[in-house]
Amino acid sequence: MLINDELAIEFLNPSAEALLQVSGNRALGQPLSRFIDLEEDAWQVVLQTLAEGVTYTQRQAIIDVPGHQRTMVDYIATPVDLKSDGQLYVMVEMQPVDRLLRIAREESLLNSQATSRNLIRGLAHEIKNPLGGLRGAAQLLSNELENAELLDYTEVIIEEADRLSNLVDRMLGPRKPMTRESINIHQVLEHVVKLINAENKQRIEFHRDYDPSIPDIAIDREQMIQAVLNIIRNAMEAMQAANIATPQIGLKSRVLRQFTIGTQRHKLVCCIEITDNGPGINESIKESLFMPMISGRADGTGLGLSITQSILNQHHGLVESDTIDGLTRFSMFLPLELVNDQ
Repeated sequence: MLINDELAIEFLNPSAEALLQVSGNRALGQPLSRFIDLEEDAWQVVLQTLAEGVTYTQRQAIIDVPGHQRTMVDYIATPVDLKSDGQLYVMVEMQPVDRLLRIAREESLLNSQATSRNLIRGLAHEIKNPLGGLRGAAQLLSNELENAELLDYTEVIIEEADRLSNLVDRMLGPRKPMTRESINIHQVLEHVVKLINAENKQRIEFHRDYDPSIPDIAIDREQMIQAVLNIIRNAMEAMQAANIATPQIGLKSRVLRQFTIGTQRHKLVCCIEITDNGPGINESIKESLFMPMISGRADGTGLGLSITQSILNQHHGLVESDTIDGLTRFSMFLPLELVNDQ
């Protein structure tokens, strides 16, 4: 885009029109601030270019197009003298980097998930073998003992061995092969809503924004219910702990086209967004939120989101979290054509 010394638009190319969601004819002569909100530092770069006649570069600037989502861009502001009358113009070249950053973040998330899963499998093998031996020895010992008090001790050993074994199994996540069936993803969401309403006596307000055009998806129904339930139950418990006066959860479904998950590009992806008006995610755990044993609550196990991520990974999908308009948002991505082909 080309901007004059009054920060009005002189020219937009088609890519700039798409980014600002405005036609070039409508934008010409209008202040740039009418179509885009820039952070103060970003505006300063443009002003410095005009004042000093020097090219400046701004990395990861946030632009806000009214009525549309925020976008992160890298841009270069270059001084241009078009009319040889001493008046400077600024040519601004913007490169959206949200997509690149998201791909890198997702790839890192998938790699971390695979690494933690392999680590847990190794630990499970090393833990469950001696646990089995301890449990078996305690059972044999209980058969030989006649003292009731000593029998109580062996029962404690057996119960604790079972508890640890169950904990390891939960850390491993779903272990049985997936049973895929073609179902409407909204049936899964509504089933989870019924479960949560039963637990909470309908104290949570659910707001639905479904896309009825989403086709049936070949997924494991039980596992997907568990994946969604883990997210919504976490939101419910966080809002309860924070004593939110009017707890609300939003459910939104959309079809995304030409969408990348990790490094794999898909023609069609089903996106399920789950938002809540709870206290948000603690900054200290945001980067490791989907790792096992990571929890923002004192009484949390830290396994729910890890299991959800594992289930989505088995469906070649992914779960992400962020904050939008003050709401905590979890986004579940399921490739349509890949899932249906298997």
